Amino acid sequence: MSKGLTHFDAAGHAQMVDVSDKAVTHRTATASSTILMEPETLALIREGRAKKGDVLSVARLAGIMAAKKTHDLIPLCHPLALSKVTLELEAQEDPPRVEITATIKTTGQTGVEMEALTAASVAALTVYDMVKAVDRGMRITDTRLTFKDGGKSGRYEAE
Repeated sequence: MSKGLTHFDAAGHAQMVDVSDKAVTHRTATASSTILMEPETLALIREGRAKKGDVLSVARLAGIMAAKKTHDLIPLCHPLALSKVTLELEAQEDPPRVEITATIKTTGQTGVEMEALTAASVAALTVYDMVKAVDRGMRITDTRLTFKDGGKSGRYEAE
């Protein structure tokens, strides 16, 4: 098998990539997700009337916690010391939805794309969980990496 940065060992088995020879750099990643819902569901969230409590605050906290545990959730992900985790959740009217943006920063030898994607995903799932009793038809869509900077591969910005 190939040497260097690979998820395969000499026998072709999955392994965690050895990043010990990579340079330590500042790394940032941003991911987003959208959860579409009925107008009445959005009103419950905006007005703080959801039976399970403050939906956006709980989802923000869930996303932060998920980012910190990404290595426990995604096989072969490196455990990273995150220096900053920011989640923005914004209720939007047309169409009725919550837009989620997760930005993660670290100084390390590997990037934080998976942490950003995990944070955005778990925040969206938390919104769903907290109001699913009134709107089982919600749809989580457009979860994607929107920005990354740092490391050997450099900068990426989604169109």
